[in-house]
Amino acid sequence: MIEPLRTRKLAETIAEHIERMILEGVLRPGEKLASERDLAERLEVSRPSLRDALQLLEARGLLATSRDGTRVAQFLAPLTEPLVALLQSSEQVTGDYFEYRAAVEAKAAALAAVRATDPERAALAACIEAMEAAHVAEDATLEAEADIELHRLVYEASHNLVILHVMRAFSDMLRRDIFFNREKLFAQPDFRVALLAQHKAFAGAIIAGQPDAAERAIVDHLNYTGAAVEAFRRDEARAGLALRRLNRSTLLAG
Repeated sequence: MIEPLRTRKLAETIAEHIERMILEGVLRPGEKLASERDLAERLEVSRPSLRDALQLLEARGLLATSRDGTRVAQFLAPLTEPLVALLQSSEQVTGDYFEYRAAVEAKAAALAAVRATDPERAALAACIEAMEAAHVAEDATLEAEADIELHRLVYEASHNLVILHVMRAFSDMLRRDIFFNREKLFAQPDFRVALLAQHKAFAGAIIAGQPDAAERAIVDHLNYTGAAVEAFRRDEARAGLALRRLNRSTLLAG
């Protein structure tokens, strides 16, 4: 009986270590873990103990195993999926979404300007470089992805775990075009030019350790984006109405 108890205790210790890495954002939802053999070597533990630890984390809903391997689970999905259905049913929600983001990200940016480590500042700078390269290449898809990544880096640099996980969930919704069609929006050259300047402004303030400037810049950015989305939707609605009027004869007799 002694050996199983020891194995169980070690498995709990390994599970707690991996769980903390998930909590801290080191391991992100959807990311695939190394193979069992490689992971055991890297953690310097036995494969049976690691296997028990992974099973514990899977039972807690933090890992998901399939034929493809073991991945960090989308553990907020039970909360966000019903929320997605609710949010999609209301036209008001986009304005509320940007209002919420401005409130939360203002704090996140200010915290990041104070708390960011050198590696995190370097990651922000590298993301801006990637965004600039995508902009020059006129690759709207890569630029939009860099946009999401930059905001995620701000959440991480804030060193506030609640902000990190809640806003990551919203980032996933944004990628799925729950609130607006990002591809259509990023296809507009003027919008992309303005966004690049705004991203550079708040990232630069964070890197420079200027919390007030970072907060103002990110709020200005989100207010601008929210207004641009609403204007884009109004233009689409007007264009749709004009088209329906032009084609109304198809619904009339003779």
